Amino acid sequence: MSPSPRLLVYGATGYTGKLVAAEAAARGVDVVLGGRDPEKLKAVAEPYGFETRSVSLSDGPRLRATLEDVAAVLHTAGPFSATARPMVEACLATGTHYLDVTGELDVFEALARRDEEARRAGIVLIPGVGFDVVPTDCLAAHAAKRVADPQRVLLAVAGIGGGVSRGTAKTMIEFIGRGLAIRRDGVITYRPIGSLTRDFDFGAGPVRAVGMPLGDVATAFHSTGAPNVETYLVASGGIPSGLRVARLLAPLLRARSVQSFLKSRVDRDAPEGPNEQERLGTRTAIFAEVEGAGGERARSTLETPSPYTFTADAALAALQQVAQEAPAPGYHTPATALGADFVLGLEGCMRRDLEEG
Repeated sequence: MSPSPRLLVYGATGYTGKLVAAEAAARGVDVVLGGRDPEKLKAVAEPYGFETRSVSLSDGPRLRATLEDVAAVLHTAGPFSATARPMVEACLATGTHYLDVTGELDVFEALARRDEEARRAGIVLIPGVGFDVVPTDCLAAHAAKRVADPQRVLLAVAGIGGGVSRGTAKTMIEFIGRGLAIRRDGVITYRPIGSLTRDFDFGAGPVRAVGMPLGDVATAFHSTGAPNVETYLVASGGIPSGLRVARLLAPLLRARSVQSFLKSRVDRDAPEGPNEQERLGTRTAIFAEVEGAGGERARSTLETPSPYTFTADAALAALQQVAQEAPAPGYHTPATALGADFVLGLEGCMRRDLEEG
């Protein structure tokens, strides 16, 4: 028998990387843990007996050597606007499948433009195999199958609680400065943050949601073919007032010096991420509506565990599936690579179809 394919989790000393390592150990999945700091890697790996490989993303030759015997890498070291490119370059050179857990719109778009390179290299590029964007992408693709010629996708997320990781906080700082991204007639355009609101019924009556630039503005276009995409977050707590302030301060928030200052404060003051009680005590609901060319609508909902609990499960399952039976080479969204029903195989996920209109 041939040896099992080598699976690398890069960024294993970060919040999400640690969760994935723990999930791999719990499932008996042998992974290699990668990152920059050998001592921190050792501390994460020792309880599980995992191999470690320390390498900086800035060291191209060593990074390629690290990936030579790796079938697929799960990249968890964000912000991916800064880290995705060097890892993708190394994967293209070594024939290693690339997956990450980004939710960053620009990263999805940048990797989509490298589709032909990935085809020539015989690898897949699948960004967003965590909470962004597996559940929303799979739900959108499922709903799109129920209408003819999908033209518009609306996605809303409710129940994101318990806080965010430092990496997610830094990503939020980046997109708030840029504004609200939506897709119109196939083109991504920007509007003032907080300028778009809509009511959604998840099953217990309408709730107000505010437009947010989620990664599905990029991915839903590829997974459903719909040229118009909007993404929303249910506005609870201090979100509405915070977005109003961000809208007023948008020019300031776009300044590189301000971005650097805010991110440094995150590193200094923010907790690494939600604790176990916060993660396990939260569930999330997702709503998808897809409208066809004839005006018919398909609506579906999906309930999942909390975002970080979900991410550890989904990312590891995607990594295993790609290493064992990869889809056709090139760029993929989670739904085009793994199927719209992939999410139903993950623990605690329940989908429901609503009436068609």
